[in-house]
Amino acid sequence: MMLLPVTLAAAAAAAILNVWLMVRVGRVRAAEKIFVGDEDNVNVIRRMRAHANFTENAPFVLILLAVIELSGRGDPWLAYVAGLFILGRVAHGFGMDGGALAKGRMIGTIISMLTLLGLAVVAVLIGLGVM
Repeated sequence: MMLLPVTLAAAAAAAILNVWLMVRVGRVRAAEKIFVGDEDNVNVIRRMRAHANFTENAPFVLILLAVIELSGRGDPWLAYVAGLFILGRVAHGFGMDGGALAKGRMIGTIISMLTLLGLAVVAVLIGLGVM
């Protein structure tokens, strides 16, 4: 029996997404010839914030996924929530570039906020013995 398969898959997806965001920052840094800081360059700042925002949200989601899955209360919906969170973060990453995909930023932000809030509420309900 595999322990925490949803969390394992979500953590793997998050790691891959983190690398993708890092590469995107590196590419814009190279294109703009800015290797330290942001030099007030909007393109560098947008990519850096997309990466930073991911690292601000992903740990909380992964921890909540793990504790809910450990409690045995996450079947079958938890995997869908984890997948939606990852897709939302991809949308946010593209959306931070602005332009035609700018709506992805808002979509990703809303998905992230609802995911965090929803998982937190479930965790509290489990902790209280209601769920």
